[in-house]
Amino acid sequence: MSQPKVAVIFYSATGTNHQLAQWAGEAAKQAGAAEVRVKKIQETAPKEAINQNESWKKYAEENKDFPTAELDDLEWADAIIFSTPTRYGNLPSQLQAFFDTTGGLWSSGKLANKIVSGMTSAANPHGGQEATLLSLYKTVMHWGSIIVAPGYTDPCLFEAGGNPYGISVTADGNAPGDNIKKAVNHQVKRTVEMAAKFKS
Repeated sequence: MSQPKVAVIFYSATGTNHQLAQWAGEAAKQAGAAEVRVKKIQETAPKEAINQNESWKKYAEENKDFPTAELDDLEWADAIIFSTPTRYGNLPSQLQAFFDTTGGLWSSGKLANKIVSGMTSAANPHGGQEATLLSLYKTVMHWGSIIVAPGYTDPCLFEAGGNPYGISVTADGNAPGDNIKKAVNHQVKRTVEMAAKFKS
């Protein structure tokens, strides 16, 4: 099978989705990806909002120089893994704004047949995770991309909360545990395998 190129693109305010993305990047390499890019979505929130939350302020400062996602990353990749927090069951405005710039790629068919999977987080177990992943996948369907959700394809997914749409984490101030890392590894491995099969 051909080795796919994988882009892991995340938005993170306090670090949870950054951690998921880092694990996803490592897992993609272990799964045999030809190349892996891990990129963040540009922060667009006003400083006044960021400064009201010490964790957000600290994260933004520490990661201001982390590589930022560009449209080229979407065009380059065979598989794209998104990691994003939920905002009232929707995508954060930062990620949505990035998606709103993809019209040129979409209209020229350059996002069709990309293999895409998503991960998310919220402050509590019923904070809109599934709705957020469905919001993500609605955009992906308009692109003509192919969604690879984890479903219930491995017992580790139940240990991580059992979300068939994608890994979802309760961002309660504690770092995601080994059960989440194991599930991320499985979801990413599945995504890379599907991309390799499709590319072949």
